[in-house]
Amino acid sequence: MSSRSSNTASVPEAKGALDKFKYEVASELGVPLTDGYNGNLTSKQNGSVGGYMVKKTMQAQERKMLGK
Repeated sequence: MSSRSSNTASVPEAKGALDKFKYEVASELGVPLTDGYNGNLTSKQNGSVGGYMVKKTMQAQERKMLGK
């Protein structure tokens, strides 16, 4: 099994900010995400972090489009 991840940021300079956002969301949801290996987490836990990141990003974009 390869250890290379195909999950790359569209804007490499944003990787740090995306990682910070991921850990903030995981903390809000109570998902024990750690730096490094997280194979002990369920698909549901990991998916909830990604899904909530998308939700928060969309909400922020909607507010921006409305000028708020």
